Amino acid sequence: MRAAVQAIIESPDAEYRAPFWLPGGNLQTLWPLAIRGALPAYRRERWRTPDDDFIDLDWVDPESPASQVPTVVLFHGLEGSSASHYARALMHAVAARQWRGVVVHFRGCSGEPNQLIRSYHSGDSAELDWILRRLKNFHGGSLFATGVSLGGNALLKWLGEQKASACDVVTAAAAVSAPLDLALASRTLEAGFNRIYTTNFLKTLVPRALVKHRRFPGVIDEVRLTRAHTLADFDSAVIAPVHGFVDANDYYVKCSSKQFLRFVRVPTLVLNARNDPFLPEQALPAASEVSKDVELHFPADGGHVGFVSSALPGNLDWLPQRLLRHFDACLP
Repeated sequence: MRAAVQAIIESPDAEYRAPFWLPGGNLQTLWPLAIRGALPAYRRERWRTPDDDFIDLDWVDPESPASQVPTVVLFHGLEGSSASHYARALMHAVAARQWRGVVVHFRGCSGEPNQLIRSYHSGDSAELDWILRRLKNFHGGSLFATGVSLGGNALLKWLGEQKASACDVVTAAAAVSAPLDLALASRTLEAGFNRIYTTNFLKTLVPRALVKHRRFPGVIDEVRLTRAHTLADFDSAVIAPVHGFVDANDYYVKCSSKQFLRFVRVPTLVLNARNDPFLPEQALPAASEVSKDVELHFPADGGHVGFVSSALPGNLDWLPQRLLRHFDACLP
């Protein structure tokens, strides 16, 4: 396995450079939504959870049934799914290698409401622990864990909490555009043009939470929910009472992944663009704030889970290839 790296990558073969025709973090974030392609040949599997709920997993299987091929697991972002542009791109790249891939849907994100009042959040590391350990027991090859945005924050928190014991479960990990400081990310999404992202999230989060409130009255603050204009409003009205936090601030303090990076013992790539409109550059950690097993890669451009490359209209190849290079270096 490659030696652990504690550095900010600047090598030309790994560095991302945005195409000249796509300037700025917002365009680099939004343009990938217009790059549509066929879904991978997913096979859906449903797991019952220990608390008698369910999650859905979408698999891409190698043509050969060999059990020892690596498995790449992806935890998506807020309101994401296996149809998200980054999930499609990564799973196509995994399938092209004849590796096994799986997109884990957080509760309620697979197209069917889950059965309990709880859903998912940026710090749900207990759920990830159950999922990753079950995946490790099912398949014999290397297990590579990837988290994007919210999923990246939850994965980094799990890695830091588990410390060396995570090495028994995953071979390597990567987090893309993770909101490492949840409070700062939330405030950033309240200002200026960034309001468009918040409004888009709330369009699905609020109606879904209202349905939960009708099924499970007395937990969610309905008045505060219907008046929510920011993610902090939603988190105080829903995430905090449903998942055991005092309020949004308590949730942010306990679940921001930046504080866990110094405890990570699995070879882990942390990839964030410096122009990510979801997280200011000043929130990015320095090498002194992370363990020797964390590799920091902070290109100037890329937006939030963007990283479009090539000539107009562009493609999404750079990100999956960057992740797979990291995993290649960690193969036993």
